[in-house]
Amino acid sequence: MTNKELFEALKMFEREKNIPMDYMLAQIEKAIVIACKNYYNGNENVVFKADPEKNTLEVKLKKTVVDEVFDPDFEITAEDASKLIKRKKFAVGDEAEIPLDPKKLGRISVAAAKNVIRQGIRASEKGQSLMEFQSKLGELVTATVERVDPKNGAAVIRIGKSEAMLPKSEQVGCGELSEGDLVKIYIQDVKDNERGPHATISRSHPGFVRRLFEQEVPEIFDGIVEIKSVSREAGSRTKMAVISSNPEVDAIGACIGPKGARVNSIVSELGGEKIDIIEYSDIPEKYISAALSPAKVVNVKIIDAEKKSCKATVPDDMLSLAIGNKGQNVRLAARLTGWKIDIRPESGFYGEDEDEDETAPAETVGEAVEETSEAAAEETSEEAVEEAVEEAAEEAVEEAAEE
Repeated sequence: MTNKELFEALKMFEREKNIPMDYMLAQIEKAIVIACKNYYNGNENVVFKADPEKNTLEVKLKKTVVDEVFDPDFEITAEDASKLIKRKKFAVGDEAEIPLDPKKLGRISVAAAKNVIRQGIRASEKGQSLMEFQSKLGELVTATVERVDPKNGAAVIRIGKSEAMLPKSEQVGCGELSEGDLVKIYIQDVKDNERGPHATISRSHPGFVRRLFEQEVPEIFDGIVEIKSVSREAGSRTKMAVISSNPEVDAIGACIGPKGARVNSIVSELGGEKIDIIEYSDIPEKYISAALSPAKVVNVKIIDAEKKSCKATVPDDMLSLAIGNKGQNVRLAARLTGWKIDIRPESGFYGEDEDEDETAPAETVGEAVEETSEAAAEETSEEAVEEAVEEAAEEAVEEAAEE
């Protein structure tokens, strides 16, 4: 390969791989230095000069001029130096830059040099992938499905020039993916490990819904409407609290859009997932009441402000609605507000005093739901959670009927 062909190849590599020519030339220089060190028993005093404009590449090895050579890898006589470097005279003690042909450095040295260049290319690609992922961290991107595993349904997603894995459990609302499909995904996390940059991508993360609303609702994008909190059980239901900085702009109305166009577009992207949009309030009682919608709340009593625990009273006919299917509504409300919510019917329970002892046994629906929320947060068995809520609800209904 001539120098011209080398530089043309590097330019093509720069266009296709987006790796700068200067970086590649630095890797070539590093490889030649290592090859010389191996071939010349430790002499790594190399002079490397490359000029892509003139298509010139020079490689020279420095040796000390001596009267008598004892170490040919580091020393050379003045006579031999003058033969190799014409029209120049040398004196003892001078350093002569001896021209080298990298091809003559020996098979092992050349192989080692190639490995150095390959490692440099991989390191550059790894760095580019990491920067590409990091630039999109916490963002919503539209990516291409490269391939789908027929066994577990996991999809390899191409994001720019990088790839990431989208597990089947994270493909909420996608339907069946096929090679070449365009899909919106959320960059949840980016890590760098021994195997290279790794991006965790998702469609089930609450941030996915947040970004969808930012794209769909101009008032959110402009900062007029702010999303304060999002809680989500992907594929089933999402609760979102919003607030407007402009009294003339209705935060909830802006998110819903004319005839529900905006929120319907997002529901469609999520595959029919239900979305409850409520107004955020700095007043805990008001915020918690709104979070329990669509159930109506009679009142909210703060039990322990420091531990963020409260008791919400709802009409008897709203008890099951407030709790939700398998405790989902109150669980999402608790995550949305950050409060532990104890739900009780307006009529109370049989044998329950108005000013009950806080140390009394936990036999109410609200306390069972609170335990459910804690269990869900700790990722305990979902079956146990569902069973606890259902049993508590049945007992409450029976006691209310007896009363």
